[in-house]
Amino acid sequence: MAVAEESKELLQAQLELWHHAFGYVKSMTLAVALDLGIADAIYRRGGRATLSQILADAALSPCKLHGLRRLMRALTVAGTFTVATSSEDSGGEAVYELTPASRLLVSDDVDGGDGEGSAASLSPVLRLVLNPFRVSLLGMGIGAWFRREDQPGVAPFAVAHGRNMWEMAARKPTFNALVNDAMAADSRFLMRIVLRECAEVFHGIGSLIDVAGGLGGTATSIAKAFPELRCSVLDLPHVVASAPSGGNVPRMFSCPPHWISPL
Repeated sequence: MAVAEESKELLQAQLELWHHAFGYVKSMTLAVALDLGIADAIYRRGGRATLSQILADAALSPCKLHGLRRLMRALTVAGTFTVATSSEDSGGEAVYELTPASRLLVSDDVDGGDGEGSAASLSPVLRLVLNPFRVSLLGMGIGAWFRREDQPGVAPFAVAHGRNMWEMAARKPTFNALVNDAMAADSRFLMRIVLRECAEVFHGIGSLIDVAGGLGGTATSIAKAFPELRCSVLDLPHVVASAPSGGNVPRMFSCPPHWISPL
């Protein structure tokens, strides 16, 4: 499917802003990798290790496997590590490998199986540079979260703040407004492109439910473009309190713990 140049330019501009806005994620994940000794764990295995092996060598609970997979995904996208295709000798698991950059993360005293440690390490320098990400709320104590065994289902944000993002929004109107405004702006931006470039995906659909649809911006855009399409939105009660009414979006009715509003 050919995409209009205007849409390409808009999406590229959005991508550039995301790169700037989320640039701290690279620093934060690198700080966590240092805290957990991921490069050391892979180095001990000869420079190649599966996720399960990294988990064991870093002395992490098996309940953190999913979190470690997400962390390694971010680190491989950043180029800190590489990931190879799974093979029989790895038990079907993906194999993570050191890069020239991550070899510099290996501690000087770590034995790589040949009786010798890393020839050069920049870990002490990086620990100094990245220390703000390790000790501030920005880092959300992710390194400490990985070492927790009592609450595998609790996200780092909730560990740091005592409640998850949505619970905080329910208790703090200013934060709730910040979240809702952000989601609405994102919907306005993307739906203009989606409806221009991918409108055919809505053809032949009689009804649509937008789960966690916020203030209903996405569903409203679709309903305007396709009046014959019956749309519904589901979200939490505290979101409903800020939902607009009128136009083709009638007042939204709360139905704890979710709500449904016909458009």
